[in-house]
Amino acid sequence: MDITELAIALLLILFLLLGSGVWVALSLVGVAIVCIAFFTGRPIGASMYSTLWTSSTSWTLTALPLFIWMGEILYRTRLSESLFRGLSPWLSWLPGRLMHTNVIGCTLFAAVSGSSAATLTTVGKMSMPELKKRGYSDFMSVGTLAGASTLGLMIPPSLTMIVYGVITNQSIPKLFIAGILPGLILAALFMGYVVAWGILKKPNIVKEPAMTMKHRLYESRLLIPVALLIITVIGSMYSGLATATEAAALGVVGALLLAAIQRSLTFSSLVASLMGAAKTSCMIALILAGASFLTLAMGFTGLPRGLAEWVGSLDLSPFMLLVALMLVYIVLGCFLDGISAVVLTMAVVTPMLNAAGIDLLWFGIFVLVMVEMAQITPPVGFNLFVMKGLTNHSLGFIAKAAAPMFLIMAFMALLLIAFPGLATFLPGYMNEATM
Repeated sequence: MDITELAIALLLILFLLLGSGVWVALSLVGVAIVCIAFFTGRPIGASMYSTLWTSSTSWTLTALPLFIWMGEILYRTRLSESLFRGLSPWLSWLPGRLMHTNVIGCTLFAAVSGSSAATLTTVGKMSMPELKKRGYSDFMSVGTLAGASTLGLMIPPSLTMIVYGVITNQSIPKLFIAGILPGLILAALFMGYVVAWGILKKPNIVKEPAMTMKHRLYESRLLIPVALLIITVIGSMYSGLATATEAAALGVVGALLLAAIQRSLTFSSLVASLMGAAKTSCMIALILAGASFLTLAMGFTGLPRGLAEWVGSLDLSPFMLLVALMLVYIVLGCFLDGISAVVLTMAVVTPMLNAAGIDLLWFGIFVLVMVEMAQITPPVGFNLFVMKGLTNHSLGFIAKAAAPMFLIMAFMALLLIAFPGLATFLPGYMNEATM
């Protein structure tokens, strides 16, 4: 069987397992077992247990459950309410007015949670009722929330960045810092969309009461805790004072202090946050273990090398290669969640990128934009289902509302291709003592 037939056979087996409702991680393991059993002469048992153990005991992965726990703790605080009250006095003069709280609120919460689902749920529970009460469009509220909440994947700390860093052996602190500037630019593009909506549609919304500068500054005090937490987590890594794992530990301590100050930290909420973090961490670790086993199995067959050589024979320019990968990730996003798409493809994609001379650090930010797009791509866009749980709208309505945000993300991907320095500028100035 040649390389093309082998790739098609493995893809069919994978989609058969996924379509049957088998967990993503177990589907990856199943495909790996078939690959080794029928296409190589290697022992299955020895290959499987050594790979699963090695991938599950990586020291780099210790940052993952800590960042997830930090997000779980903050999800159970009154942080979203504080964000809304602190931001709203400063946004009433902009076209679109308080609709900007969705974007800015998601941007700030993304910087302390690392999860798009947690960002969407936390900010959405607070902003949706307030915006509806003031007469804002449901279409815009749903669309901006579904799109802006994906910034939880781009703005550090990002769980997907950690997964990508582990797979490609890239510095996680550098990946975190590389995502800051593109994340802020993407947030600005989202706000530009809201401004255009406010100017063109001239929505009939309740005008906010005038506030003195003193009152605005007083309300802004509510933003201090989240600002301090962001500075602690991101600043400690950028300065080289802490590794990603140490910064995650600092973030957990900060989140616990914030919850204690707000008196939202009870024994039941602490247990719930631990259980939520444990479940999510185990899910991601299992997917990573399955992907590592599949990567090893495909390596035995020579599939990644063969596909990389085939793509190389097409003599694609780096730009055309990136456009082709962009289309592949958009299609995969229709059927897989972001993390699964990353771990499934990197074994094949990495040799192609190396052959084309594309920086893997830069590509990590590029692929994160693709993963963000997958979060709002039907039929399995995860943010679409989370938003459906928050509202009474159909998935079709939510997907339509999020479509402009999808196009903005596609434009952001093209910006990254045109100006790669957007992702590589800040990491170049990092203190590498803890890299």
